Amino acid sequence: MKFDFSAQTAIVVGGTRGIGRAISEQFLQAGAKVIATYQGNEKAAGEFQDANADHADRMDLKKFDVTNYDQVEDFFRLVEEKHGPFQIMVNSSGIRNDSVVGLMKETEWRGVIDTNLTGTFNVCKQAVLSMMRHRYGRIILITSPIGKFGFAGQSNYAASKAGQVAFTRSLSKEVASRKITVNCVSPGFIETDFIADLSEEQRKGYIGMVPLKRFGTAQEIAHSVLFLASKESSYITGTVNEVTGGL
Repeated sequence: MKFDFSAQTAIVVGGTRGIGRAISEQFLQAGAKVIATYQGNEKAAGEFQDANADHADRMDLKKFDVTNYDQVEDFFRLVEEKHGPFQIMVNSSGIRNDSVVGLMKETEWRGVIDTNLTGTFNVCKQAVLSMMRHRYGRIILITSPIGKFGFAGQSNYAASKAGQVAFTRSLSKEVASRKITVNCVSPGFIETDFIADLSEEQRKGYIGMVPLKRFGTAQEIAHSVLFLASKESSYITGTVNEVTGGL
């Protein structure tokens, strides 16, 4: 299915690298105006901007910290002042900081929870406030099957991702009457720098767990996001679309 987002504006939080970059680029290719955000990686943001220079008239980059409520609020206010209403908000911002619970520092717990879960609340609250005024919206959160399965050494990450799913289900019920849908996309093992620190032995082990016997691509995740962002998905809300190769 070929999507046309030429009359729409999409915010992609964490949209300049990895899965977020693929999502931003596919929205651009489908005609959307895209505001892609990043937290601190200037190099990745510059590379994204250079690679998509052909769409410069429909692209804007903004830097802010999803854990800082005031910065998030300022960002959404500036977006509406500069670009007007937006119809789509994708939250692809997330971090890992692995450690077993007995050795995990409080800062390692709080850092992951604050970015992945509190950051989700911060951006969704501001998106909802805008979308409710216009009585339309698509919110998509990038979660993880780790929230369902749990992996040793990832209790903080698993808790944050399970929380995103529960948050999605609750929020979807709150905003449905305003024609706003809220869904998750749950990628499995995807070839990005997010899993670049895996050893060769770990890679082989994880590929062995996947029924399709390969890691996915960021573009395959973006395809799922664009469908959930489309008007054709109007009867889908409060769900998790697992793109995991069969995990």
